[in-house]
Amino acid sequence: MTAPRQYKDFTPRMGIYRVTHTPSGRTLLGQSLHLDGMLNRIRFQLQNGLHPNRVMQADWQTDGPEAFVFEVLDEIEPKNPGDEPVDDLKELLTLWQEKLDLPPTQRY
Repeated sequence: MTAPRQYKDFTPRMGIYRVTHTPSGRTLLGQSLHLDGMLNRIRFQLQNGLHPNRVMQADWQTDGPEAFVFEVLDEIEPKNPGDEPVDDLKELLTLWQEKLDLPPTQRY
């Protein structure tokens, strides 16, 4: 299969992700239409001192990458090929926020 064809047939994983600073328990919980890309982006920003969340960036600089866990909590499949289930992702994120019930001090 040619590279353009592979790209055209590529369907990213969609769902809910979590990045946790294990020493503090602080957690970044989010949704993405491209989970792997989002987790790579967050890791890249942290490694290069560019993450917009200053507390998270400070934790990274103090404790290093080994103090963080990057994980996919849940995935969804679009109902129709090519769909972007934005509303479904929002609902799923709300369910995970309720399930984890993180106090404000444990959220990034």
